[in-house]
This record gives sequence, structure tokens and C-alpha cells, in this order.
Amino acid sequence: MTNGLLMPMATAVWLVENTTLTFKQIANFCNLHEVEVQGIADGEVAKGIKPYNPIMAGQLTREEINLSSEDENRPLEIKISDIEISGQSEKTKKYVPLSKRQDKPDSALWLLKNHSQLKDSQIAKLVGITKNSVTSIRNKSYWNFNNLNPKDPVSINLFSQKDLVLALEKAERRIKREKREKEKAKQAKSDKQIL
Repeated sequence: MTNGLLMPMATAVWLVENTTLTFKQIANFCNLHEVEVQGIADGEVAKGIKPYNPIMAGQLTREEINLSSEDENRPLEIKISDIEISGQSEKTKKYVPLSKRQDKPDSALWLLKNHSQLKDSQIAKLVGITKNSVTSIRNKSYWNFNNLNPKDPVSINLFSQKDLVLALEKAERRIKREKREKEKAKQAKSDKQIL
């Protein structure tokens, strides 16, 4: 059994798809029943759940998976990292290495292509660039537009899947609200014409 494993079902989906571990090993690591893991492999359980890579999340190492793959009696051990969680909500600007700076506009382009319902300001906040940069990428007037390659920001650890889901939910609520307001205005206009 593991302590502190993030998204156990999604992790199990990833392990089933990407490793040769036994169902029992995956079940023990993800704190699931072996039958659930069998169901994931058969495509009956966890339909629509996006696989969550525990290596990129820092919860497992490739070496750990290989060792357990070679010995089916060896349980997977979660990688314990010294992550300090403070109660302060102060946000500090994170230094982004030069080699990673191109990832931000690439990620903004990916979000514009794959989640067009997000507002430019939401994308700017998620990715960590200015709203003007996002708008210019959307309009294809960005100074380096021809060299942009869309990259999934979650897979390159720019922000978490949870951040993306929250932003998408917020966008959906905004779209529904705008639709209701449009319908109300349309109804009011047609009521005026009747009178």
C-alpha cells in the first residue's frame, strides 16, 4: 500500500499501458483491487481516464519499474521526495531556464488549438506569459510564430492537469452564462417586437 500517491486510478491506467508489471504489483502500488486493474487492462474500468505518468510526477523512477518488472514478487516503492508544503499562499516567481522559455509560447499555441474555449487571459495565467503574447499567437502575429511547435503544457510540467481542468471548468461556466444572457436578450427583443 502506498501513502500519498496522486491519482491512483490514472496512475494504474498508465502502468497497465506502459509497463510489464503484474496486475497484483500495480494493484498494491495504486491501492486498488487486483480485479480493478484487470478491468483497466480489459478496457472495462477507468474508461475516459487520462493516464497519469508517475515518473514525470516524481513518484516512481524508471529503475524502480524495471526492478519490479524483472521480479514479480517485488513490490513497487513510491519515491519519497522532500517536498515542503507551506501554508502560505505567497506565490514566488519561478525561474525558468533559457532552454525551457520557448515552451511557454509553444504551450500557449497548444492550448489555443486544443482548448479554444479558454480566454487569452486564462491561457496567459496558466502558461505564465502576457495576455498580449497569447493574443498575438492567436492572431498569428507573434514575432516568432513560424517557429512555434504546439506542446502539451501538462506533459512538460508547466502546470498540473488539475490546473487545466479547473480553467476548463471555469471557461465552460462562462460560456453557459454568456449563452443564457444572449438568450435573455434575444427573448426580450422578440417580446418588444410582439408589443
